[in-house]
Amino acid sequence: MSMVSVKKAKPVPGRFGPYGGRYVPETLMAALEELEREYEKARQDKKFRAEFERLLREYAGRPTALFHAARLSRHLGGAKIYLKREDLLHTGAHKINNCLGQGLLAQSMGKHRIIAETGAGQHGVATATVCALFGFDCVVYMGVEDMRRQELNVFRMRLLGAEVRGVDAGSRTLKDAINEAMRDWVTNVRTTHYLLGSVLGAHPYPTMVRDFHSVIGREARAQIMKAEGKLPAAIIACVGGGSNAIGIFHEFIKDKRVQLIGVEAGGRSERLGDHAARFRGGSPGVLQGAYSYVLQDNHGQIATTHSISAGLDYPMLGPEHAALADSKRAEYVAASDGEALEALSLLARMEGIIPALESAHAVAECVKRAPKMKKSEVVIVNISGRGDKDIGILRESLRIG
Repeated sequence: MSMVSVKKAKPVPGRFGPYGGRYVPETLMAALEELEREYEKARQDKKFRAEFERLLREYAGRPTALFHAARLSRHLGGAKIYLKREDLLHTGAHKINNCLGQGLLAQSMGKHRIIAETGAGQHGVATATVCALFGFDCVVYMGVEDMRRQELNVFRMRLLGAEVRGVDAGSRTLKDAINEAMRDWVTNVRTTHYLLGSVLGAHPYPTMVRDFHSVIGREARAQIMKAEGKLPAAIIACVGGGSNAIGIFHEFIKDKRVQLIGVEAGGRSERLGDHAARFRGGSPGVLQGAYSYVLQDNHGQIATTHSISAGLDYPMLGPEHAALADSKRAEYVAASDGEALEALSLLARMEGIIPALESAHAVAECVKRAPKMKKSEVVIVNISGRGDKDIGILRESLRIG
């Protein structure tokens, strides 16, 4: 009997299993192809990598600390908890990593007008910061509901020289801001770079943004090995589009003993429209350039979403997360608005750290999970941003005193 060898299919660029791809108007294809070429060149360019690493170190403030939360660990019992402190970066969140990388790419392409979208405002602030650093013109699109919730970040962007354009369509949140940014890009594609803020959109954005954020996981791996001499049992991160989560997950994907746990926005109830948990009633579909899990109704219409955290208030998640979920390599759960608020308050009082409401969702899952784990086990929670931007919401939502 003759044996027939079957060659394993090569991974398709821009695809994570069936997810990802490039679903955009023809007018954007040339810009995406140019961006892909420039990014591939940059990845191989020692000078580009050296400059990116210099900016991360000297401007953004990397490496960020891996902090043993001793009081929180004792309070919860069970696992030893470490916090990856992305909140200590310049601008207050992980977003600066990707913005510096894309800023260097835009410079190499000769594009000095930058557009971006933002929900919680942290990506907008990071974009405006990088544009000031490089001398670029900057326009940030933001839903008017998010502008109301994140007034401090709107002011910060304008102080940095950015034009913030409010979007009063649809749910007036992140999805609608992305729609407007893409319309701008179609119109001004020759002169403008779209600095997309998460692992969303058409190829090469999900791969490129992940790569710029993968420094989080590389640092965390080296730091936990130095501190504990072993890998963590679990890594927990919040998931909106999913950039901070994939940034810390990526270095550990091949380590099957390390649980990867993404926490979505459970909102105020499980009813469609009351949350932003794509694995709670979502299904595969195309939105804003890519194929992934999307919250949609029975007719394929994109559902409205809700989260107390503007950065998680989005109906789709990155395609690589969809593939990790399908393969069971990562687990995706949800934390409600109330659970996030309780976790934020607990971390503030136990460790003197006020996380962003987005990051508080990850803390909430740690609060549930750590007590059930062994004392010999270690868990890392990615604190993707700090809570200064959320003080207005916290004053409305928490009774203190």
